[in-house]
Amino acid sequence: MPMTKSSKKLHMWVWLLALPLFQLGSGVVFAQEQPAAAQSQSMSASQAAAQVDTSTLTGTDVCLHCHKSAVEQVSKTAHADTSQLRGAAEISRAETRTNCDGCHGPSQAHADAELKAEKNDTKDPEAKKLIFRFDASPKENDARCLTCHASGPTHVNSASSFHRQNEVSCINCHSPHHAAAKEKLLVKAQPDLCYTCHLQQKSQFNMPFRHRVNEGLIQCTDCHNQHGTEGVWESGDLIRQVRTSSSGNFICFKCHADKQGPFVFEHAVVKTEGCAACHIPHGGANPHMLKYSNVGLLCLSCHTAAAFGHAPVMDPQMATQQNACPLCHTQIHGSNFNNDLLR
Repeated sequence: MPMTKSSKKLHMWVWLLALPLFQLGSGVVFAQEQPAAAQSQSMSASQAAAQVDTSTLTGTDVCLHCHKSAVEQVSKTAHADTSQLRGAAEISRAETRTNCDGCHGPSQAHADAELKAEKNDTKDPEAKKLIFRFDASPKENDARCLTCHASGPTHVNSASSFHRQNEVSCINCHSPHHAAAKEKLLVKAQPDLCYTCHLQQKSQFNMPFRHRVNEGLIQCTDCHNQHGTEGVWESGDLIRQVRTSSSGNFICFKCHADKQGPFVFEHAVVKTEGCAACHIPHGGANPHMLKYSNVGLLCLSCHTAAAFGHAPVMDPQMATQQNACPLCHTQIHGSNFNNDLLR
């Protein structure tokens, strides 16, 4: 039966009135479903935590459940290259020579205690004591690092290191997980890291005449072995931790090779006391980084028995005759021709 014009209008009004009711009903249903979905997700998360079984896991796999970000950080470092770790996504079941256990010790008991507390929504302070957290004494922390690094050529004298004597630990300068500098896993790049403690040297590198450390031309570790050297002894203490060249001479000759010799006629102080007998190695107010502004006074600090010399005091002659020592003794580092280093 064909619909009349009036019946068509009636159907249209029925649909217009019913549409808001449909929208309202669907909104109520959706609102009721949201808490249920959230509750379902929460239950599935807690169930997942409860279902974790660390007894079947080994090494780094045990740590990934809680420390995924830390594992990701380590996977980008030199330690990861050593242990052949391939990244956090692939680290589980990787055949590695070292893993988290290598530094932190066996992790099984720690993981079991933490997961047990997590299932009960509690914290177990004793769980943190079941793993080595590098919050022990400097000696104990260093012992962990030296388990692997003691055999390296730069660490062979670590027992006599000036840093170690002053309880500066490896982790004061290095951070395996959160290194700011990619090189050597340093917590801060050179020279700012060294300046954290060595404030006197920082001021010397700001003097008018200095080695160009702040400019990045050389680094502190070019001259010093921070892990210890046989070094120079003074008053019973090992000082400076200065490296030596391949020939066993002072490291200064690595750059200043023309001063090394050997010479037929040596300036004895260069061989016995080294460059620092006359120079301030880091920087000073005098040209050539000399200890004294008056060159004659510097020479007379040793040569007091010279025929023309006297006690190292200032007098009018110091500004004329005896301030001009290098004008005649031009080869002050050593000579192949003259015993008085005149040429």
